[in-house]
Amino acid sequence: MITAGATPTPQTVDQRRVAPRSPQVKNLGIDDAGTLVCPWCYICKRRLEEALSTFEHADTVTMTYRSFQLDPSSPTTSDLSLEQMLAQKYGRTPEQARAMNDRVAGIAATVGLAFRLRDAHPANTFRAHRLLHFAAGKGLGNALTERLMRGYFSEGVRIGDRDELLGLAVEIGLAEAEAAAVLDGDAFDAEVTADIALARAFGATGVPFFVFDRKYAISGAQETALFNQVLHQAWADSQPLTVVGADGAVCADDVCAVPGS
Repeated sequence: MITAGATPTPQTVDQRRVAPRSPQVKNLGIDDAGTLVCPWCYICKRRLEEALSTFEHADTVTMTYRSFQLDPSSPTTSDLSLEQMLAQKYGRTPEQARAMNDRVAGIAATVGLAFRLRDAHPANTFRAHRLLHFAAGKGLGNALTERLMRGYFSEGVRIGDRDELLGLAVEIGLAEAEAAAVLDGDAFDAEVTADIALARAFGATGVPFFVFDRKYAISGAQETALFNQVLHQAWADSQPLTVVGADGAVCADDVCAVPGS
C-alpha cells in the first residue's frame, strides 16, 4: 500500500501496473541517479542519449540528474591512482587492476568515450554534487555533469579538489564568485542528501539507476536496446487514452441511438 507522501516504487520493464492516468500527462520524465566516478554511469549516459537520438518524442523528455554516493566516507582527494585503489580494495595486483580498467575503457570506446583511467584519482564527490545542484538552478546542470565526467575519466581531473572544480564551473559558464561561495560553504547539502534518499526509496542500491516516469527502472549497465524499449513503453503509458471507433451507436441521456433509424 502507498501511503500519503510515500514515494512509489518504480516497476521493472517486464512488470505492468493498471492505474488511472491523468489525460494531461504528456511529457516523460527520466531521473538519472549516478555518481560522477562510476564508469558505467558515463557509459550508460551515452547509451541513453543514443536511444533518445532516435526517439520521436525526445523533445518532450525531461532529464533530471540525481546525486548518489557509493562511499560517503571516502576522502575528499587521494594521492592514490584509480589502479592502486582498485588493487588494494579487491586484493588484485596492479597489473590486474590495470587490465580491469583497460576492459572498461574498451567498452567506453564503443560509445565514443576516450577513457584515460591510468590518470584517474579516486575522490569524494559530495562537493561536486553540491556544485551540480547550483549549476542546475542556473540551467547548466547537464553541461556541468558532462564536463565533470569527461574531466574525471578522460583528463585526470581531481573532482574532489576545490580549485579544479571551480575551474570547470567557470569553463561551462557559471559565475566564478558564486561557484566559489558554493564550494566553500554548505549550500545544497540538503538537496544532495535528498537525492540519495530518493534513489534509495526507488530501490537503488548501486548505480547507474534510471527511473522513467516514476514507474519503470533500469538498473546497472544495460545496452541501448533496453533504453529504447523502456522509452517507448513509458511513453505509451504516459499518454491519454485513445478512443477507437468513436462513431459507433451509443446510449446517452436516456436515449439510445438506433442504427438506420
